[in-house]
Amino acid sequence: MKKKIVLAYSGGLDTSYIVKKFSEEGKYEVHTVLVNTGGFSKEELEAVSDKALRLGAASHKNIDITDTYYKDCIRYMVYGNILKNNAYPLSVSSERTFQAIEIAKYAKSIGAKYIAHGSTGAGNDQVRFDLTFRLIIPEAEIITPVRDEKLSREYEIQYLKENGVKDDWKKSEYSINQGIWGTSIGGKETLSSDKTLPEHAYLNQLQENEPYKLNLSFKNGELVSINGNNYENTVDAIQELNEIGGKYAIGRGMHVGDTVIGSKGRVGFEAPAAVLIIEAHRMLEKHVLSKWQMYWKEQLANWYGMLLHEAQYFEPVMRNIEKFLEDSQQRVTGEVFITLYPYCFEIEGIKSDYDLANAKFGSYGEENTLWTGDDVKGFTKILANSMFMHRSLD
Repeated sequence: MKKKIVLAYSGGLDTSYIVKKFSEEGKYEVHTVLVNTGGFSKEELEAVSDKALRLGAASHKNIDITDTYYKDCIRYMVYGNILKNNAYPLSVSSERTFQAIEIAKYAKSIGAKYIAHGSTGAGNDQVRFDLTFRLIIPEAEIITPVRDEKLSREYEIQYLKENGVKDDWKKSEYSINQGIWGTSIGGKETLSSDKTLPEHAYLNQLQENEPYKLNLSFKNGELVSINGNNYENTVDAIQELNEIGGKYAIGRGMHVGDTVIGSKGRVGFEAPAAVLIIEAHRMLEKHVLSKWQMYWKEQLANWYGMLLHEAQYFEPVMRNIEKFLEDSQQRVTGEVFITLYPYCFEIEGIKSDYDLANAKFGSYGEENTLWTGDDVKGFTKILANSMFMHRSLD
């Protein structure tokens, strides 16, 4: 009898190769599953399902976890203003663990003793999948042919061609992973340090050239309104903002960082909603949080992002940090005013009932109302005491 195996399937080159390879060899009964984190339309999901079955899968299942992904992860990344290396919004980095959880649960539900993914041996995804599978379904054997056989994309394309699989192989030149929090793009240009991605590699192409006024409203740190349109579900607001920002080709970047296994990695990305929300949220926090709230939140958020990136979502300290981040959002309520331009945007200002830059406390650089000049003279003298004593002994 064939061995029942569940494959984390995206419809991309690597996982398509695995389905075809396993079906041709006849050793495994392949059950593919795609875990959608907001990057696929209904039509795209249907196309992926059809493709998996055409390649030889015994069954295919689509599982949508977008709301769970937002609730259990994205909102904490917003609370923490998390951008890896001040650039990358941890789109694929964060969603992989949640996809792996659902894949492992599905494998358990159908009694599969084998579980597979298409990660290579050179990046972080292999660790995220392996670690999560070990925690959720430790009894299953993990099969990873792309990693184990060190396969190139060119080899996989040639294999599929030789076995009668027709596809748009031009698109397969780039490895694209799309979710609600952003899209990562890898290709031959990202394998070196001196080249950037060509314009056609990005999913969002510039469509608008005229400046566009954007008003984002937050309540307790969560996006609730865009230009006066209220959303009961923040996921819907993020999807809408992806549409708006995508037309201006906003949120593009090239991330260079350290992998879990110690090497440097380079990947392109586009994340219009994530970048707009994080930068707007950060500006609002500058106005409504205290100095020490900002300081400690930045420290903990940096650790949260690093641990999340390095597959440590299940580390207990992550739940502790989440509680701190959520508690810090009690006054992060207000509006942020932004203007969009082609490829960039400008945050113009904010409006909030909790604005600590309120003129009634004083106007910076001009007028003080809560203290006098004499207060500052005495304060400064006391503040200088320890340094004065130290210097007087030189």
